[in-house]
Amino acid sequence: MKGRFAPSPTGRMHLGNVYSALLSWLSAKSQDGSWVLRIEDIDPQRSRPEFARQLIEDLTWLGLTFDEGPYYQSERGEIYEQYLSRLKEQGLTYPCYCTRADIMATQAPHESDGRIVYAGTCRPPSLRAGSQTGNHSLPPLRGKGKGMGATRLFVPDDDIVFSDLHYGTHSINLATHCGDFILRRADGAWAYQLAVVVDDALMGITEVVRGRDLLLSVPQQIYLHRLLGFTPPSFCHLPLLCNEQGQRLCKRDKSLDLGELRKSHTAEDIVGLLAYYAGLIDHQEKVSAQELVSEFSWAKVPTEDVEIKDKGTS
Repeated sequence: MKGRFAPSPTGRMHLGNVYSALLSWLSAKSQDGSWVLRIEDIDPQRSRPEFARQLIEDLTWLGLTFDEGPYYQSERGEIYEQYLSRLKEQGLTYPCYCTRADIMATQAPHESDGRIVYAGTCRPPSLRAGSQTGNHSLPPLRGKGKGMGATRLFVPDDDIVFSDLHYGTHSINLATHCGDFILRRADGAWAYQLAVVVDDALMGITEVVRGRDLLLSVPQQIYLHRLLGFTPPSFCHLPLLCNEQGQRLCKRDKSLDLGELRKSHTAEDIVGLLAYYAGLIDHQEKVSAQELVSEFSWAKVPTEDVEIKDKGTS
């Protein structure tokens, strides 16, 4: 069994990040498994090496030691290129020159989560019939923009059925959920979906634990796993930690990031607080991550999001 924690180094970790890291680590260790640290720094505009270094130091301070890594996605471009070539050989990719404004203009955002479903504007005629196999001859570039354009992956009008270990069974149609999605951006940066699937497969990850805000990315990832001949890992999503306005914690919540919390709290304070919110202990107390391994059970973890108040860490 092998789990992983795969943060983006775009700022200091906050309590929500640590919550995911802790439960991922506990799940792996309670199954006598290993835990991998992967730094997802494929966004060159937002990722910073200093944030990655601080993240590693924070995990060590918290007692969340990793057995493999850290791996850096920014160093794995040649690997992603190989697997993108496999998809191109299957005739399932095409260049897209739509700008974000073009896509936003095609429809209103999805009411519940703001998603925009790509309308297939640049999809070649050979793929519009819905064929999912065979080599397709792509038409000439249509000159909607300069440069190489983004690379999109054709998705069929099919349902992907999967069972989340914490939130149960879901059936999602890729065509209506997201439409053809990007594998490589127009600026050459690798898209999250391709990089995460290739890395999870090649690193032997068998269990993915992360926040429920990523639950709806599972069908795209399962689809990619299948196309590339991989076996998807199991997925287990967590309730989100939210601020007093009901918004999930983000790196703008400075009072709840580790830079501030470490000034007045020990690692055992923070781990104990998160263990309490996760239902692993029945009252807030100081506790180490290692002490929680024998207490860990997914049955104890709530499914409802948890509101965090700044004073709740005192």
